[in-house]
Amino acid sequence: MHSTLTEHARCLYGDEYRPKPECGYEHHERRFIEELTFADAESILAMLRELCPHLVDGLLPVWVRNLAYRLVLLQRPDHPVLMREAAQNLWFYGPDWDDIAAELIRRADALDAD
Repeated sequence: MHSTLTEHARCLYGDEYRPKPECGYEHHERRFIEELTFADAESILAMLRELCPHLVDGLLPVWVRNLAYRLVLLQRPDHPVLMREAAQNLWFYGPDWDDIAAELIRRADALDAD
C-alpha cells in the first residue's frame, strides 16, 4: 500500500512536476476514491497542494479535485479561505459549477463579516 494519499494519487494519475513512480502495485481508481473519501482534511489538502500547487495545474482529474474540495469543506465547514480556494477551482473548470462557486464566496464573505 501507499504510505500517503498524495503518493497514491501520484501513482494513479501522475505528477506534472515529477516522474510517475514505479511502485509495483496494481492501481484501481475505486480504491483511491475510497481512501480519499475517508481521508482527513490535512491529508487531502497535502495532496492538492503538492499535486496541484497553482490550482490550474496538475494531472488530477477535475472530478477528483472537486470531490477533494467537497470533502475538505465537509470537515472544515466554517473555513472561509478554503471556501474561496474551492470556489476558484470550480470557476477554473466551470461554468457548470459557477452557481456553487458563487455560493461558496457568499458563505465565506458572511463568515468573514462575523
